Amino acid sequence: MANKQVAVIGLGRFGVSTTRTLYNLGHDVLAIDKDEARVQSVLGQCTYAVSAECTNESALRDLGIQDYDVAIITIETNIADSVMACVLLKTIGVKTIVARARDSLHASTLRRIGVDRVIQPEEEMGTRLAHSLFNASVEEYLEITNNYGVSRYRVPEKLSGTTLEEIGFTNSRDSYGITAVALCKGRKVTLNPPVSSKVGPGDFVIVAALDSDLETLDDSSDDSEGQI
Repeated sequence: MANKQVAVIGLGRFGVSTTRTLYNLGHDVLAIDKDEARVQSVLGQCTYAVSAECTNESALRDLGIQDYDVAIITIETNIADSVMACVLLKTIGVKTIVARARDSLHASTLRRIGVDRVIQPEEEMGTRLAHSLFNASVEEYLEITNNYGVSRYRVPEKLSGTTLEEIGFTNSRDSYGITAVALCKGRKVTLNPPVSSKVGPGDFVIVAALDSDLETLDDSSDDSEGQI
């Protein structure tokens, strides 16, 4: 993938993390904040860092932001500035706009004005925590619908040597089965692995399942403990 030009507006913790990661991935990153101290804090972690007011159209145009591939607005506390910045970026003609939302009302407003992608990191983290809290083997969770998601399942050591079928996976490709989308053994990844595949310690399975079914994986692990 070719390197992109990305502008990050707002240098709180989320904005700094986004800036640093994009820059380390090789992208051309312009970091913007009206707070000079925050701008100074990201020097060396981005391509350019400037102090500017994101609600000033002339200032944004002078930075050449209209030529950037993506603009990411990470402002959360000042909703008015967040919305205004998005409106200006749309007016200027930025190709893709991503914005962080404080709550559902903020998110709805951003979508109505044409923001291409709205993210709510706190809500997403809360969802992931809730799904992994009582199932130690589920280390990641991506919600697809309200009751269906994709997870990364770490195979418990006590299940080493068993097959995917014995753990509880099926060949089903509908929403009613616990489907193994991929089996990861170190650097080797097998897509749509057969349920006869045996797992070992340290293996991961990318799982697609109903939330209620996902919880049964941990139950089946406990049931299998005496069978190994």
